[in-house]
Amino acid sequence: MTKQVTTTAVDLGPKLIVALDYPDANSALTMAKQLSPEFCRVKVGKELFTASGPHIVEQLQILGFDVFLDLKYHDIPNTCAGAVRAAANLGVWMVNVHAQGGRRMMEAAKNAIVSSNTNTLLIAVTVLTSMQQEDLSGLGIAINLDQYVATLAQLANECGLDGVVCSAFEASSMVNRFGSNFLRVTPGVRPSNSVKGDQRRVMTPAEAVNAGSSHIVVGRPITQADDPGEASAAVVAELSC
Repeated sequence: MTKQVTTTAVDLGPKLIVALDYPDANSALTMAKQLSPEFCRVKVGKELFTASGPHIVEQLQILGFDVFLDLKYHDIPNTCAGAVRAAANLGVWMVNVHAQGGRRMMEAAKNAIVSSNTNTLLIAVTVLTSMQQEDLSGLGIAINLDQYVATLAQLANECGLDGVVCSAFEASSMVNRFGSNFLRVTPGVRPSNSVKGDQRRVMTPAEAVNAGSSHIVVGRPITQADDPGEASAAVVAELSC
């Protein structure tokens, strides 16, 4: 029998996370200043963090934003734990690892969070929303995509993580299996009037929340809009319906 952990990662803040996928700090901060920390959090990914380092996290926090540091750590347990500890010491709201790193890596990462004595949340990536069944097959993974996501999510739960990054299509099953306090952070969300881009498994914001997403990540439909503030407000309004 597999162990299930009861998580207490209740989060009552904004459900919208805006992806600041920019190559430099000035561009990211210019965008952030058009948004409101009252209505959204922001995500700092690999490109922006590599270009700007911890400074960009600090500057976004000064503006009042909770920061999701989306670096998807995947390494040997000791190295991953050190990276997660450093992220927690930056005071980020949330950080993530790849569930495919396995049990020992995720347990080490969780222990690093606990020892940091911070409120940083730790979640795990299951399967990227840009991937479909044929992509798994190309990696030699024969298991059905939905089953693979469920297996990785179960492992993350057993390791005491606060939730997962998953497609909105998998969110309802996460609630059914692990309860509503196990966070379901879903990229691949597109307002109905926007293009899918390179995301394949997508839903609108309202559809995603109705399907069980606890938080949604939206990037280009907001950051490339003529009025990003208005675009983000429209998404928030849709989430409230």
